Amino acid sequence: MFSSLFSSASTDPKAPNLHPVSEAFKANDLFGELEPKDTEWTCANSNFVTETQTFYVSADDGKLIILQVIHSAVGLWYPNIQFVFKLYDSKTKEIVWKSVNVNHFVTSPSGLDKRSCKADEFSITYKQNPGSDYPESYNITANLAADLQLSFDIARPAGVPGWKVGKGPKGGFTYFGPDPKNAEGYAIHRFWPYTKATGTVISAGKAVTYQGPSMMVQAIQGMRPNLLAAAWNFGNFQSQEHRGVSAIQMEFKTCPTHGRKGAGSGGVWVNIGSLVIGGKLAAITAETRWPDEEPTNEGVISRTTHQNAVYDPDTTYHAPQQILWQWHGSSVLPNAPGTVQAKLDVDLGSLKKPNGLIEKVDVLAEIPYVLKMAVNYVAGTKPYIYQWYNPATLSISGPEQFAPGLSSGLEVSGVVFNEASFIS
Repeated sequence: MFSSLFSSASTDPKAPNLHPVSEAFKANDLFGELEPKDTEWTCANSNFVTETQTFYVSADDGKLIILQVIHSAVGLWYPNIQFVFKLYDSKTKEIVWKSVNVNHFVTSPSGLDKRSCKADEFSITYKQNPGSDYPESYNITANLAADLQLSFDIARPAGVPGWKVGKGPKGGFTYFGPDPKNAEGYAIHRFWPYTKATGTVISAGKAVTYQGPSMMVQAIQGMRPNLLAAAWNFGNFQSQEHRGVSAIQMEFKTCPTHGRKGAGSGGVWVNIGSLVIGGKLAAITAETRWPDEEPTNEGVISRTTHQNAVYDPDTTYHAPQQILWQWHGSSVLPNAPGTVQAKLDVDLGSLKKPNGLIEKVDVLAEIPYVLKMAVNYVAGTKPYIYQWYNPATLSISGPEQFAPGLSSGLEVSGVVFNEASFIS
């Protein structure tokens, strides 16, 4: 409270009250390699801070597996912690889903650091193996019900470091409010963009082993979710061709309240992304799309575009029938200078005949009760998340050092999981 009395922030109502990470660093300074503290749990108990760690496994047999821990601090209530599991079979369209409110959650279990956590129902253990082909990994085990247990190892290859946008303790942060030093809120994402997953799921008495490429994202939303963003897009392409290829993007659209000219100048898209080619981190991208400017195709491009959107009476939102992702940035590999580009165009079908639609998630039906009441009361909206999983072809080009033939362009076959979230 007292810090606001002495804040140096402008009192001009037209002053910027959004400070995007996509504007905070120069084009050649976007790569910030993760430091140990970046993936530690903060477990903030202040008002409306939601912290998540999510693993996405694109298994070899056409199945998608999502493992997620959610730590939600809501107002004066004690934090709510959930473990969420989803398994989607793209061949049969069957979904196995379980969300459990866990008990006795702790970080730094048994002398480990805060990159590990556990509860009665699960454990996530961070491990190091310096100098090896896979110097970092997570072991995840969970007993979610009498008929549902799982165990997975997620290992990061040495050639694909974890990243955030920008180096240092401020790297990765988008700040909300006139003064970023006394921010009203913030958002941050940190990634392991390409990892190797192996594991077993025991469901209904049957044990099935899975393996395939995967990724991890650790995120914090440091304000009410319905005030932070009006919409989100997430794209996660994975392929084992060319020794490993990954293309990911995460973006959000601000509410009308936050923009570069104060309240009423919102609707700003903040996008961050990365490319992995040939089993090596190739590029980090970040782009801001302002509502009063037409986007250009110059400089860094990190962009998700909904195409042929139609009104969906099930949700009252306009859902895309096609999505285009674009990446364009400088190589982060010192011995492979040059520009790296990628494009991914996915046909999602129509409302009546969708392609790869997993489900339309009614967010308020799945989040904790106290968070549901807070969001619903303030926003008066009903948020939905569309989830799709499809085979896809990524077009890439860049320095030859990443993969033979890349300078002339390559077509990479893989799978893409993507979400389109509508908050308000």
